[in-house]
Amino acid sequence: MPHRHRTSEEGTVVPQESSTPAGPVVEFGPLSAAVLRLARAHRALASQLMREVGLRPEQGALMMHLWTAGPVRQTHLAARFGKDSAATSRTVQRLEAAGYVRRRTDPTDRRATLVEPTAAGDALRAHVERLWTRLEDAVARGLGEHEREVAQDLLDRLGDALLEQLDAEAARSLEEI
Repeated sequence: MPHRHRTSEEGTVVPQESSTPAGPVVEFGPLSAAVLRLARAHRALASQLMREVGLRPEQGALMMHLWTAGPVRQTHLAARFGKDSAATSRTVQRLEAAGYVRRRTDPTDRRATLVEPTAAGDALRAHVERLWTRLEDAVARGLGEHEREVAQDLLDRLGDALLEQLDAEAARSLEEI
């Protein structure tokens, strides 16, 4: 996909118009546009790969976490994946209905629910891990080891900056109430 911006003589980025079947489009924020493009492409490929085992990407990621961490509280899953409790509950319910996880009361706190893989869930592990490896390989294709490290660092920093801003916006919104 060609870039839809150019650099002015002063070195600043200048958005350019391009045409699509829906009409002209002006893109502002080339870095945000690149992040969105990357996120969409990653999600689409993850969805395509996870279909091989009948899972959605977030379900595959949740299973990978359970296989690594063992039984965890549902609230931990919500925090780990940055989802609200309702979205996490829906994902767990779908996996439970498919027979891949079970929920049980946490013996250390009867108010809390633990989520753990079932034998059927464990049977998916090798296949799902191979699919995630294919996804990771596709993301890093063409990058040398140093470039992978730099990309990882930059993506982590971008994510941290956005999460910090999200927290600041939430705090500001609370102050306005």
